[in-house]
Amino acid sequence: MRFLSIVGKSFGCSASGERLVSAARDGDLQEAKALLEYNPRLARYSTFGVRNSPLHYSAAQGHHEIVSLLVESGVDINLRNYRGQTALMQACQHGHWEVVQILVVFGANIHRADYLNGGTALHLAALNGHSRCIRLILADYIPSIPNIWHILQKRSGIEESTLEFDEGALCQVINKPADGGITALHMAALNGHVDSVQLLLDLGASFSEVTEEDGTTIDLIGAGSTALHYAACGGNAQCCQILIAKGASLTSENANGWTPLMVARSWHRTWLEEFLSTEPEGQVQVLPSPHLSLPLMSIFRIARECGWRTTESLPTCQDPCVVCLERKCTVAAEGCDHEFCTRCALYLCSTNCTSTVAKGPPGSIACPLCRHGIVSFVKLPATRSVVKEIARTSLSLSFCSCSGEELAASSIETPFCKPELRCSRISPLGSSFRSLSFRRFPSMKINYSFCKEAPDICCSLVPSTVNRNLRSHLTRCSKSGFRRSASAGRRSWLSALTQYETSGG
Repeated sequence: MRFLSIVGKSFGCSASGERLVSAARDGDLQEAKALLEYNPRLARYSTFGVRNSPLHYSAAQGHHEIVSLLVESGVDINLRNYRGQTALMQACQHGHWEVVQILVVFGANIHRADYLNGGTALHLAALNGHSRCIRLILADYIPSIPNIWHILQKRSGIEESTLEFDEGALCQVINKPADGGITALHMAALNGHVDSVQLLLDLGASFSEVTEEDGTTIDLIGAGSTALHYAACGGNAQCCQILIAKGASLTSENANGWTPLMVARSWHRTWLEEFLSTEPEGQVQVLPSPHLSLPLMSIFRIARECGWRTTESLPTCQDPCVVCLERKCTVAAEGCDHEFCTRCALYLCSTNCTSTVAKGPPGSIACPLCRHGIVSFVKLPATRSVVKEIARTSLSLSFCSCSGEELAASSIETPFCKPELRCSRISPLGSSFRSLSFRRFPSMKINYSFCKEAPDICCSLVPSTVNRNLRSHLTRCSKSGFRRSASAGRRSWLSALTQYETSGG
């Protein structure tokens, strides 16, 4: 019976988990909330076979509110499916920048590679040309300083404002190769995503990285190819022009002995011969990418420290955020000192893709009030840090509460026998012993009214002068009474446990 009970509970959890998966896939926020309130551990559920969790489904479909709900419920943000993909990878693959923003704010790992081809979230974003996702992924590596674009372009002295800028770490992330040595720049150039190519180059991607023969992939272009070889194969003239303007070589040959021009001819990209045959006269000036966003690092730090959205009620005497008119101001823009809430500041930094800044360095965000270029945000003095709470899913879910009804009125309590027993909740299989919670067991009272001859006399307090026969009789009666009381209490406890399990408490 115990085995059948456990199996029944497993099937019940599986059914609830499938309901949560359906709610996450369809964007049913109310259903997801109800299920997680009923059982917070459902956030860890994953489907059979493909091993996709509710977080994977909601991230792939772009339901950012459900993603936020699952993450705040304590789910492992870096869960993998059978292909080794995380929720961040699937959000980047489909271009859901709001989901990427939430996952990066909560500390998703951007370095993980999938099992299929070794690609990271950056590879998937570049493959599909999602420039907003690219800059969100790299936000923690681009400091919020005015001259960072000039530093990346090697147009400024290396000694200027480089204390918080680790160029080596940025190059390692942005030029990380997948299987075959393919970088994110290779993928963006092959598919003709001009904005992504320009953004990656502005952020320090190397155009001289070459592919390699790994023995598993079929590379029709050939090993040893640069990003320009891949752009020539893709056939996008703008990508080729940007790469050439940045310094890509027209004469570099891959392992097959092909130059970018030969690759273009082999793939019948005849319209590229004009750009790939001769070097450009003079230096071509390339404007900064409109997708640069310098304030991202500063606003991400504030969001992680103070929370990215507040649930506090706004006092009537306080001015709300000028963008949403709902939440109180938590950050201020350096320079113009206009104040915003953290969520609106994140939205401004994530969606800006124009260069309409009246005055400001490349990559600055235009203030919606004065059009002044915002380079970084600062926390307001009244903004408090958020105290991190233990995730709900770290708590054990008990099968019994041991609350127990008071055992029948047939019990007394003596000063010599006051049970101090403590009963631990029965936690589910596989839970940590550290998470066991303890609750005082209800006081047990023993009734001696079963002994009709001497109702008010306790056998342990009978004086030695009493007749031995009377003593033995009292002892037999009290023992039988205690046995009946204990068995009745046991039956009451078992009935309470059965009722608790049946109701699914």
